[in-house]
Amino acid sequence: MKPRKIFIYQLLPRLLGNTQANNIQNGTLEENGCGKFNDITGKFLNQLKKGGYSHVWLIGVLAHASTTDYTQYGIPREYPEIIKGNAGSPYAVRDVYDVDPDLAMNVNGRMREFEALVERIHRAGMEVIIDFVPNHLARNYKSINRPEGVDEFGCNDDTSVAFSPGNNFYYLPGEELEIQFPVKKMADVTYRESPAKVTGNDCFTNKPTPYDWYETVKLNYGIDIQNGYIKHFSKIPDTWNKMRDVLIYWSKKNIDGFRVDMAEMVPLEFWRWVIPQVKKEFPKILFLAEIYNPDAYRLFLAHDNFDYLYDKVGLYDVLRDVACGYRPSSDITFALNNVGDIQHKMLNFIENHDEQRVASDYFLKDGKHGPAAMIVTACVNVNPVMIYFGQELGERGMDEEGFSGKNGRTSIFDYWSLDTVRRWNNNGKWDDTLLTGEERALQKFYAKLLTLCNRERALSEGLFYDLMPANYDNFEFDSTKQFAFLRGTGDELILAVVNFDNKEVDVVVNIPTHAMDFFGIPDNGSFNAFPLLSDSKFNTVFSIDSPIRIKVGATSGELYKISSC
Repeated sequence: MKPRKIFIYQLLPRLLGNTQANNIQNGTLEENGCGKFNDITGKFLNQLKKGGYSHVWLIGVLAHASTTDYTQYGIPREYPEIIKGNAGSPYAVRDVYDVDPDLAMNVNGRMREFEALVERIHRAGMEVIIDFVPNHLARNYKSINRPEGVDEFGCNDDTSVAFSPGNNFYYLPGEELEIQFPVKKMADVTYRESPAKVTGNDCFTNKPTPYDWYETVKLNYGIDIQNGYIKHFSKIPDTWNKMRDVLIYWSKKNIDGFRVDMAEMVPLEFWRWVIPQVKKEFPKILFLAEIYNPDAYRLFLAHDNFDYLYDKVGLYDVLRDVACGYRPSSDITFALNNVGDIQHKMLNFIENHDEQRVASDYFLKDGKHGPAAMIVTACVNVNPVMIYFGQELGERGMDEEGFSGKNGRTSIFDYWSLDTVRRWNNNGKWDDTLLTGEERALQKFYAKLLTLCNRERALSEGLFYDLMPANYDNFEFDSTKQFAFLRGTGDELILAVVNFDNKEVDVVVNIPTHAMDFFGIPDNGSFNAFPLLSDSKFNTVFSIDSPIRIKVGATSGELYKISSC
């Protein structure tokens, strides 16, 4: 059955397939190992498909700067002082036309191994998303894999000026790059950059700090940032053409979509120019924008440019605060209303590579406390939903890997492996033999939730009706701890009730006559409510005049299929 609703499984190949348990802090590839493209097997992918996923987002695929020496393969030497961690940031891309050699069994055949992975994902019935990083490149960028006739970034730049519409980079003429903090260096060589290029996070100084994206350099899209953000678009800037070629290159490799890193740091005019060109040749390709400015949301969606946007500063931030007890659950209503007309275009999640793990000490401390937030995330609308690998196992992200430190996140900068994922892997079996009882239960919950979202038309296609206004004055429903809504289409209706409290509660949920009118369901007296998530086989009977009375577990929830008696 083809899913009607997009569910994205985000994974870092470097970590996913790594079964070495050494985990030496700041360890090298040789010491700690590294997952490979080939570790993402058909068996694993079939598990994802069975678990309800429609898309796989592979991060760290593009060749990025690392401290591992691949010069014997013709790959340029790297400089540790401009690399975060030993494995490096996946978003400091050193060759936009190449894949990461760390991920290949045969370095010389790395592109073939990647292409074979894309084929495996497609054979499993899912689609492939990779990153597109348009705002910046690795500090020591040098492409050895670019197609014939394609110029290198910066090869024709006038480095004597800070800005030129024809330049690919911004410069600080007369100034040499100075790293302002203790760094590891190779014994025989030091990285030199003169004139210094502007750092990726719009840092116009030759002395970037540890808090800057010092491992990257900003790309110039024809905007004179230092002189009032004056736009020079009368002639298409060279960077626009180069980045369009990159998108076409990867689209031809049967990629199904791009997650666009920091899309709002690149001019909107570029997206309105480039996306239609890509979609003309590849009509089904998806563009998903990482974006944090709500004022720009509708601009990025206009003219059918971007297909979906991050809902980080909206639903994610609110759900996190609600789950942690910092805000009332009724605030979820306001978060949804703020993007009401475009809610179906927002990507929902409670974890990704930038955010702290739900089970970390900095969030909910245990994955079993996440289901309430996950039910809301997955079920409030027809929009796409993302799960970060290990989230469904309660991965805590509390390792102290090296550069990343113990911060509640899974490192994207270090060579490492995750205990939960290693045990799930179980020597390539990808089963639950080595998982704990709690991990199995959580994995089962995620699979069941996603399966329901795909199977039940009310969840995959239906309209949303917020029940909170009808329950604000309900003394048997705590609108600071519980959240309730309906999803429905045609004659199918599902009630969702979640409880953010850390104790089981008995609640009464009012369903107004208007709700049934909204879905076109006649009030024939009594209704049955059949639980879908739990193993219970007992119906709950209610009517509009006699509200539904239910028991909801701590930090959990239930979905009820509603039918006339």
